[in-house]
Parts: sequence; C-alpha cells; structure tokens
Amino acid sequence: MNAGAELGMREQEPSELPVTGYFNCFSCRPGGKLAVHVSVRDGGPYRARLERVLSGDPNPKGPGVRFEDLSSRFDRTISGRRQPIHAGSYGTAPAPAHAPDAARTWSVLVWITAPMAPRAVFAQEDGAHRVVLSAGAAGTAARVTWPGGELALSTGAALLTRRWHRMWLSADPKTGIVVLHQALLDWDAPATSRAQASGLVLPAKGTVLIAAEGASQPSRHFTGKLEAPWIVSGTQEIGTPSAGIILAAWDFAQGIDTTHITDTGPQACHGKLINLPTRGMVGAHWAGHEHCWRHAPADYAAIHFHDDDIDDCRWAPDFDLDIPDDLPSGAYVLHLDCAHGEDRVPFYVLPRRNGPFAKVAFLASTFTYQAYANHARGNFGRRLRERVQEWGAYPYNPDEYPVYGHSTYNRHADRSGIAISSRLRPMLTMRPGFLTFNDARGSGLRHYPADTHLLAWLEAKDIAFDIITDEDLDDEGLALLSPYKVVLTGSHPEYHTLGTLDALQTYTNRGGRLVYLGGNGFYWRIARSKAMPGVIEIRRAEGGIRAWDAESGEYFNALDGQLGGLWRRNRRPPQQLTGVGFSGQGLFEGTHYLRLPASYEPDHAWMFEGIESDRLGDYGLSGGGAAGFEIDRADFDLGTPPSTVILARSEDPPQSFVTVPEELLSHISTVNGETPEQLRRGEIVYLKNQAGGEVFSVGSITFCGSLWQDNGFKGPISRLLENVVRRFSR
Repeated sequence: MNAGAELGMREQEPSELPVTGYFNCFSCRPGGKLAVHVSVRDGGPYRARLERVLSGDPNPKGPGVRFEDLSSRFDRTISGRRQPIHAGSYGTAPAPAHAPDAARTWSVLVWITAPMAPRAVFAQEDGAHRVVLSAGAAGTAARVTWPGGELALSTGAALLTRRWHRMWLSADPKTGIVVLHQALLDWDAPATSRAQASGLVLPAKGTVLIAAEGASQPSRHFTGKLEAPWIVSGTQEIGTPSAGIILAAWDFAQGIDTTHITDTGPQACHGKLINLPTRGMVGAHWAGHEHCWRHAPADYAAIHFHDDDIDDCRWAPDFDLDIPDDLPSGAYVLHLDCAHGEDRVPFYVLPRRNGPFAKVAFLASTFTYQAYANHARGNFGRRLRERVQEWGAYPYNPDEYPVYGHSTYNRHADRSGIAISSRLRPMLTMRPGFLTFNDARGSGLRHYPADTHLLAWLEAKDIAFDIITDEDLDDEGLALLSPYKVVLTGSHPEYHTLGTLDALQTYTNRGGRLVYLGGNGFYWRIARSKAMPGVIEIRRAEGGIRAWDAESGEYFNALDGQLGGLWRRNRRPPQQLTGVGFSGQGLFEGTHYLRLPASYEPDHAWMFEGIESDRLGDYGLSGGGAAGFEIDRADFDLGTPPSTVILARSEDPPQSFVTVPEELLSHISTVNGETPEQLRRGEIVYLKNQAGGEVFSVGSITFCGSLWQDNGFKGPISRLLENVVRRFSR
C-alpha cells in the first residue's frame, strides 16, 4: 500500500477496544497513588479490580496465564465514558493583530517525502474569517473564508518529493486580489494562481495553526516537514520579508528540545506544539557543515509533523489507585471489565523506599516495552488469530487497532520512522498473554509477557524478589540498585539511557552482581526529557539492525541533543557492562549451547552443579531453544573485561540466522576478522572484577523460555540459573 492510500484510510474512524486504559506511571511505591485513565467504547459502567501477575504465558504446555485475585484490596464499579484519541501533531499560537481590511501575506516552507492528499500546513482563524494553506502531491492550495464569501485557489503544480518548496498567499481586501504562489526553493519561476473576490475580509487576530486547521478541533493534519512560517503586512513576492513589515515569524530553530515555538516578530505570538512532532530536523538551508543541531540550530529549523503522532492520549483520569502501605513489590494489573469486554492494564509496585528489601531485584525493561509498544507487525493473520482463540490469549493486536498509535518499529504514512513513543496511552503489546509470533516450537512471547517466564520461575523456586524499572533507574540512579545483592534483567533489555548504563556499571564496579538474561541488550541509546517524562526518543542512526534509518544529518536526539543510535557507536558497547554484545539474529527459533572446558574448572563448576549434559537448552517455550532469535557473544576488542570466562557457546545456528550488520565490513569480511558465519553465535559468560562485582550473562533472548521443561521449572537451564542466583544473593 502506498503512503497516499494509507493517509486516505485514516479518514475512517478506527476501531477501539471495548474498555482499556493506562496509568500516569509504570510504577509506584506503597503508600503512593497512580492516576487511572480509562475509556469505555460504548459508555456505561465498568468494574476495576486488583490482581497480581503470576504468569503470562497462555501456551497450554507452559506455566499458563495466572493471577492472584486481590479484589479484597481493590474492587470498584465506576461509571465509564468513551474518551477519544486525537492523534496528529501540530503547532498552535495566537495570531498577530492586524486590520481586517489590510493586505497580508502568509508563507511557509514545505517538504514532503511521499505522495499524499492535500493537508493543511498553515492556517489563521478568527471566528468565521479563515485563511488555510494546504499542500499535497498535486501541489499547493489555499482557501479564504469570510462571512458571505469563500475563495479557493490551487497552483496545479506538483510538489517534488524530498525537495523544499516555498508557498505563499497574498490577499488584498481593498483590491480583492488573492494570489497563491508555489516555488521550488531557490528557483525563480513560481507557479501562480490568481483570483479576485469582492467583499473580502481577512482575519483580524484569532489563532494560528501549523500543520492542521480547525482551532476548536484540529483536523487535516499534515505529514511532512515545515519551516519558517511567517505573516507579513502587504503583498509579498518571493524572498525573505523585511523586518519592518513582519507581523509574526516563527523560528523553529529556537527551543528545539522543547514543545515551545518562538515568534521573533514584534507581537511575540509564541506558541506550543501538540502531540510532539519531531524536532532537530534538517532544514531547507542545511549544507552538511554540522551534524549536531546544538552547534548550528539554524540548520535545523524544520519540524517533521505527522498525522498519527501521539504524545499523550489526554484522557481525563477516572480515579486514583491508592497503593496500600503493605502491598508487596511485584507485577500487578488493574482488571477492567465492562459489558462488552475486558482488559488488564499492568503496573509495578516497588518496595517501600526505606525497605525492607529482598536480596534479588528484577529490573523490568520498561524502556524496551515502550519502544515496542503497539508494534504492528502485519502478521496477525489466520494462523496466529486461530492460536490466540485456541489458547485464550490476549485477543487484541495492534494490527487491528492503530488508533492507539504504533511503535518505534513502525513508520509514519510518509515512510519516515516513528522516533517518539509515549507510555500515556494503551499499550496492547504490554499485556499478559499477548502473542507476538505464531511460534511453531513454543509460545511466541516477547518483552512483557516473555519476562513473566522469569517471574514465574522466581515464584516457583521460592526466591524472594523486588521489582524495579528502567524508568525508576534513570530517575534515581545507583541508589535504586544499592540495596540488592543481585539484579536480574529480563529477556530483552535493549533500550537504555546514559543514566541507566552508568548506574548499572557503577553498581557492578562497587561489588554488585548483575545477571543479564537476554540478548540484543543495552543496544540502542534513547533520550528522555524531565519536562516530558512519559516519552522516549530514538534516532536510528548509522549502523545496527534497523526498522528504519534516520535521515542524514538527523542522528542527534531532539530531547537531549545527544548522538543517538547504537551504544556501540557511542563508545559504550554492551560488552563493557555484560561481557557480551549483539552478534547474530534470525527468525524466532533457537538452538542449544555446548559447555566449554572453562565450565568444568573449579572456579566455575559450581554454576553447573547438578547438570550432567554438555548440551544445554535444546528445548523451550521461546523458539524451542535457549540460544535463539537474537544472540550475543564476547568480544575483548569491544570491551569485554579481561577477567571474562566463556562457559558455553551456541552451536548449529538455524539457517535463518545472519551476522548483525555492524559486524560486517563487506559481505565476506568482518570488523574482528572472523568469518560472518563464525559470528552467528551466542555465549554464556562469567566475570568478576577487583571490587568483587560479578556478572553472569547468557547472550540470548530465548534463554528464559527454557527455564520451563516438561511441564515444570526444571532441567539444565533452570538449574544453571538457580545455582547462579542463589550464590549471587548470599
């Protein structure tokens, strides 16, 4: 489907869940409260009750989807209502005052990346008086409306994709002449449309909208880049207006790391951005002299607007959920139930700030859950749908519910990558029982539900644990980790900030113990802003396996001004922290590990006590093997600590597996000199530093799926992890 068709489809009302919601935060401490935002599609009452998550795997051959009923702690029936989502980013500002019978010119620079239907790019509205400029693949258009009259113009000249154009509209009420111009930037021959209207009256003040129209309910959202919108008095030919006639000129080069838009004109008509369009974008005059917008903001005076941007559903809260003082740390859901359906909205309870603390902490990968939130994979076909129904799995898939926004693994309608993800919306992929894949050898779980394999294992082994989250770690730093003997990651801790990496590195450097239970971890750098704590930003800069690639010159995050992309490209490869880093990837399938001689040495044999076989994990609920999907290996050139010991290595990779692109110099040569085929491996490693800090890493996303074997948490993988966790937590 082409981008224009996608944009046309979005005119239809998308479907919504019968009942769903979100919290204002992922987590809370006992004694605190969470705001609960709920929408009931058809209105009417709904019931909300508390449950603790025990397991989230609906596979009949696995641990099941199980909850502890805590309705005795919270159970309420609430009068619900539908709360709509208004997607689409735009800017809004007060319009400059000017006499309604005086001539004026409106202008803006426009850049589109794909053919599309006309959408509003610049509008001024003052009651019934309106001026709307639109742009699309067929060219630019304008509409002027006043009481008793309306005038429409169109240049009829196609806009070239990926080229900057200037469009401007001049209107003179005294003569009634209205002229619309469109020109390829720096070319001298504009396309022009001219008309004359009697009784023309222009807006005197009112509201300016950028990338939308309709001040009371913005609509016709534009998808593409805009730069330098301005309004001047008089009629203006092509070029930059003189300062004496400027009424308003919004400079997007100012405040790039904010949601504010600055008017440099005399009336200071400053405005704001809604739904967080992407800033720090290469502008019309960028020449490649600087790649960081902080060093040359004028080169980055463009904003990329999208018709599906969402930074916050902006639903009113229905109520506050008070977290009891004695509620244990753990994974919880609020079970919402109405006449037409149900949903379970997850959150975490941290331990009390002053304890008591367990010896073990599970670090929930909430940044990764958020990056993948509502990933529409296009795979919710007949077979996966039948499995969902047969297993009683979570029934709602992002493929069918685009209204809640998509993930940073999807693209906007113009094929630009989604760089912003918000947690202030329903996240369908972050639900117990959600199936990502129709896994032929297992359950097909990823992220939040996959990590319940570990939580259920901890419960089964009677290992007391607390839960903390990525976001808490970024906010609180080392202090959040300090009470614990050992910190466990989940299956895919892929997205991290400098703050979370620094905290984990300092924790192990000071004697803490880290168990990395995933693959492709600590891979992408993300940005956050204290002013917008609910969102994360990702720039998929040069290198890595990418769902999309950032435009040249747009590798630096808008939220913090730092270089995005791989942590490896930021000289913080994951090997420095965990001993291993991303090396190979394939379909959602797995293989086994083979123990190496070091695993039998006295210093390491304790980890394998009770394990007789050399082969580890040739089974499992995730792809049928403990070493699968995305796998990591040690690399001393990339920072694997010298004390690191490789205990086991995957073998017989499935045919679908390939070497990750950042390791390749060409199709036959690699960065470290091994063959591409040799790098398709995952490794289990152990390291101990001089401060007594220890790290145990398994180098595979599917490892935790192999904690379960033959209808129970048993077998070599379960025994290996139990040996490590019990020793580390002494």
